[in-house]
Amino acid sequence: MATVSSSTTRDRILDALQDVLIEGGTSAATLESVAAAAGVSKGGLLYHFPSKAAMMIGLVRRMSDRAEEEFRECVAQPGGVVRACLRTSLPGSSEEAALYWSVIASLRSKEDLPDEARDLIHNLFAQWSTLLREEIDDPVLAETIRLVGDGLYLTAIAGLPQPDPEVIEQMIERLVAQADAARSVS
Repeated sequence: MATVSSSTTRDRILDALQDVLIEGGTSAATLESVAAAAGVSKGGLLYHFPSKAAMMIGLVRRMSDRAEEEFRECVAQPGGVVRACLRTSLPGSSEEAALYWSVIASLRSKEDLPDEARDLIHNLFAQWSTLLREEIDDPVLAETIRLVGDGLYLTAIAGLPQPDPEVIEQMIERLVAQADAARSVS
């Protein structure tokens, strides 16, 4: 019988937390429910995450690490940061949308998300501004693109009506063209 490494157990706990958040929201994410979903004892969970706050920080840190990798990739992509920002403004799956909705809902709660996790989420959103401003000299256009991306993403994860996909594509192409023109001027 193979032994389970602590990183695997830790990941399994974070996966379980993610599933519990997606299925039941922040109020369902208790130490007991996450331990049961991960198939570990509460003591096993507490070994890796001494509190619900530590568990939430762990999940947000993992989300942040994945986003940082996405940021590195988007800088190297053809079409640059603008296209990548707008293309990733639509959640890749309903699970991703539900997870981010739960985490953002936790931002509103003073007890569910510690300051460290709030700072990590803040930095995720702020990183797009930094990357866009590095690529586009026009700060108004850079912020417009970021806000369009944020709006598309937040509308999608909130389950609000989405614009027609053709309109979204035209919007992306128009903003990319404006960004290209702003870059060629400088």
